[in-house]
Amino acid sequence: MPKSSTFPWPAAVGLGLSSLLLTGCASSVSSASDDERPVVLTTFTVLADIAQNVAGDHLVVESITKAGAEIHGYEPTPGDIRRAAGADLMLDNGLDLELWFSQFVETVDVPHVVVSDGVEPIDIAADAYTGKPNPHAWMSPANVQIYVDNMVDAFSELDPEHADDFAANGTAYQQELQAIQDELVAELETLPDNERALVTCEGAFSYLARDAGLTEVYIWPVNAEQQATPQQIAAVIEYVDENRVPAVFCESTVSDKPIQQVVDATDADFGGVLYVDSLSEADGPVPTYLDLIRYDTDTIIAALTGRR
Repeated sequence: MPKSSTFPWPAAVGLGLSSLLLTGCASSVSSASDDERPVVLTTFTVLADIAQNVAGDHLVVESITKAGAEIHGYEPTPGDIRRAAGADLMLDNGLDLELWFSQFVETVDVPHVVVSDGVEPIDIAADAYTGKPNPHAWMSPANVQIYVDNMVDAFSELDPEHADDFAANGTAYQQELQAIQDELVAELETLPDNERALVTCEGAFSYLARDAGLTEVYIWPVNAEQQATPQQIAAVIEYVDENRVPAVFCESTVSDKPIQQVVDATDADFGGVLYVDSLSEADGPVPTYLDLIRYDTDTIIAALTGRR
């Protein structure tokens, strides 16, 4: 989640943008200059992969950020502006995830769609961000089905000739998402109420926890610039100990040292690393969104049910 309410627009980006506009640089995002397919540019790799499944071979889909990049506080470069100027459509998550993107959109005359439109947001419940929407809506397979509907509509408007294909691709992808959702719920429904908890470093799993009927517990609600406080760790230790939670987890992009203190102070096991904000490289553990959400749900199921 965002580390500050606003992000500075780098001066270099402004200078780069001015140069681009003066030279009329609007070449295709795609490296294949002869490719005449419409170009869709997303803010991060998770959205790009979902979009590619909907688009099939009819559109060129690319991500502004690379695999493993920090999405919350990303600072666009002049090269990003150049790529956006050559796009036919831009997609972002919304829900205050990419606070840098509002300025980005204002600089280029390209249609823009927020793929989380229609998702019922869950507000952050603590810290300085209380009351702001939790942006990690894609961590719910049910929510991503809404993302898919929005993409189908946007792609059909962009490329009406292939609207039927976009709809068919979207339906097939939604069926895969629903299968993951159903497995998660079914596998966890036998857990005792006190053990139905998803304990993580960051509060990035509000939507997944809701879908699975789990209580979400975390050390800090948003990405922290400072180390977790002793009070935060103590509160989680108390919850895990009192409820005999069998396992706790931590996200791949942050240090697991605070959650390891919880493990050391309780009978809980470390259940494993969970992925949220970015896909891995092609040879990594989560090269696609379906891989990511399956990996996380399988890790959670195995740890909480003792099936590791």
